[in-house]
Amino acid sequence: MSEERFEKWVMPKIEEKKLHPKYFFLVQYKHNLKLGVKTDIGAFNYINAKNGVEIGDFVQIGSHCSIYSDSTIDNKKGKVVLKKNARIGSHSVVMPGVTVGENSIIGALSFVNKDIPANVLAFGIPAKVVRKLKQEELE
Repeated sequence: MSEERFEKWVMPKIEEKKLHPKYFFLVQYKHNLKLGVKTDIGAFNYINAKNGVEIGDFVQIGSHCSIYSDSTIDNKKGKVVLKKNARIGSHSVVMPGVTVGENSIIGALSFVNKDIPANVLAFGIPAKVVRKLKQEELE
């Protein structure tokens, strides 16, 4: 992982239901959001933290993603956890109660409705594990 991208990183100031003026993401229930250090949240993301969202250190979230800890469509509820160094591809959706394991990569345009273990590549609708990551992909 390149430390250069985080050299000037500062914790973003998050306001309730207000588009972040620099990063252009929106958070509901910000008091239930736990944000790790040196995270990279892309533009135009939506995070619903009603039942808790924990974003670990060095997590990267591509643009146009949605993270839901509460779903009004199917009434699912549950804390979402993105563990250290997890990477979520652009335009992906993470549903309530899901944990994405440490170092795992979720490909773009994925629908994550079940836990993803550590150190794997997963993608699709619904997201499925495709393979374990190689050692050089973990560094």
